[in-house]
Amino acid sequence: MAESSTFTRKHDGRPTQAERRERSEQELLEATLRVVSGQGVSAATFDTIGKEAGYSRGLVTQRFGSKDGLIRALIAHLHTWQQAALDRDRVDSMDGLSALCAFVDLHCQVLDGHEEVTAYYMLLSAAVADQLETREAFADEHEIERVLIRQIIERGQADGSIRADADADAAALMTGCSLIGIRMQSLIDPNTDIAPIRDELIRSLRARLSLD
Repeated sequence: MAESSTFTRKHDGRPTQAERRERSEQELLEATLRVVSGQGVSAATFDTIGKEAGYSRGLVTQRFGSKDGLIRALIAHLHTWQQAALDRDRVDSMDGLSALCAFVDLHCQVLDGHEEVTAYYMLLSAAVADQLETREAFADEHEIERVLIRQIIERGQADGSIRADADADAAALMTGCSLIGIRMQSLIDPNTDIAPIRDELIRSLRARLSLD
């Protein structure tokens, strides 16, 4: 009877504890994005985030522990979002140079009306300006991006679409810094036309890295 009762609780359609936790974390992260992109970084207190998501401040603390924990969870959320977009566009199936250009194009596309990107760069700017401890989380994130771009370039060198003598690490850092600059410009002036900047960056990468 005990086993049957346990089985019924697991299969009666009600969410499990793990599912409830995952849902609450997702809702808190989405609330953070809304608060930051709509009201600014200073408004993103645990009280405000909890109210925006329909939870208590205590649950925000329980789920993330600190502002640094919240930022790292948000970055992980954005990584999942980015990887889904890369998978959707089948970037892994492209040659290295095409994948690099697709990566740049994707990052420029998501500048248009995505509160995830707006919130991320608002939080990054505040962390740098105010010398917050969360700078380390952003530094870790940018290192992950640098390595990802470098791996794409090295893949291109292996498949012959990118010059073998190119400095993969320097090219990766240059690409990443260019994308940060484009994103910051978009944050400073939302009316900036990103398309020609994106196209020029892609032309520059092709000219510098291709075998032609």
